[in-house]
Amino acid sequence: MAANVTPQGCGPNLDSLYYNLCDRSAVWGIVLEAFAAAGIVFSFVLFISLLASIPFVENKNRKSSIPLQAFFLVCTGGLFCITFAFIVGKDFSTCGTRRFLFGVLFGGCFACLLMQCVRLNFLARHNSGPPTWVLCLGALGLWLVEVVINTEWLIITVVRHPLRPTNTTIDASRATATPCNIANEDFVMALIYVMTLILAVVVASLAIMGGKHNQWKKDAACVVLTSFLSVGIWVAWIVMYVYGNERAGNATWDDPTLAIALVANAWVFLIVYTIPEICCLTNDDESEQSVGEDLYPNRGVGYETILKEQSSQNMFMENKAFSMDEPNQAAKPVSPYSGYTGQLRSSVYQPTELALITKAVGNGNGLHRTSQW
Repeated sequence: MAANVTPQGCGPNLDSLYYNLCDRSAVWGIVLEAFAAAGIVFSFVLFISLLASIPFVENKNRKSSIPLQAFFLVCTGGLFCITFAFIVGKDFSTCGTRRFLFGVLFGGCFACLLMQCVRLNFLARHNSGPPTWVLCLGALGLWLVEVVINTEWLIITVVRHPLRPTNTTIDASRATATPCNIANEDFVMALIYVMTLILAVVVASLAIMGGKHNQWKKDAACVVLTSFLSVGIWVAWIVMYVYGNERAGNATWDDPTLAIALVANAWVFLIVYTIPEICCLTNDDESEQSVGEDLYPNRGVGYETILKEQSSQNMFMENKAFSMDEPNQAAKPVSPYSGYTGQLRSSVYQPTELALITKAVGNGNGLHRTSQW
């Protein structure tokens, strides 16, 4: 009998809580499971790529956004992870995870996007952004507000409706889970703060286009597109979750609606925003210019280049002056045999000055004696 109840594709010993992960008749669970698993792997790869690109980022304005992008990737990976909580069946742990982490993770993503918009607004107008620690503290403060809201809301709902077993023959683990007995409208109302963050991201991203530095407007285009796609996804799942499924008579599609919204919005975060941002970190115009100056240092026109040229000219003048002081004969090689005539040195008579004087004196005495005689 157990084998007949077990859906096709699942093992006979598998708990009924996990039937949606393998039931071939419920294809939505298998498809969303594959997309969520791929998203987790892809988020991890992008996170490692982001950390590996830090040594190659030379622009300080670009480097200031890396902590926000790292936290954004962590929250996006968390969205893929809690998708499995919406695919599997309902119990106290899965429903509590759904109610708490849905708003907390989305709040972290949109808090990072909002601080990125603040940073880009400063850069688009002044070409210099706020310090990194200011951006991180701002994102952390915005995120903690949603954490406090969801914590209080979850505690109040659980304490107000304690667990009550639906049947005395089953154990306490099969008792009616209080977090699962919350109306859909209450779940949506608990996410008002997240919706406020989404609206703030849309307005702040559009304000970037009023800046005068076009370089940062290109980065803002990714944020604008991400925010508008997120608004479309949220409007769609809220309408289906609150009105559409009930009117269509498909109340069992509440969990697939939330799971589809999670996967779709998380993939929008990765493809539309995260990948272009990581590519812009290493392909910046200023970094390419600095690399070009390192490869071709003689082409640069700057103070250091002028000093190098002047020092080289001074060295050339000093070398030229030193060469002028040297005798010209040193430049011409003289052969040691150039004055050789083929005669012995002793056979050639070379009178000295003393010999000439002596000869002159001797000639004078002879003339005097001749005159006497």
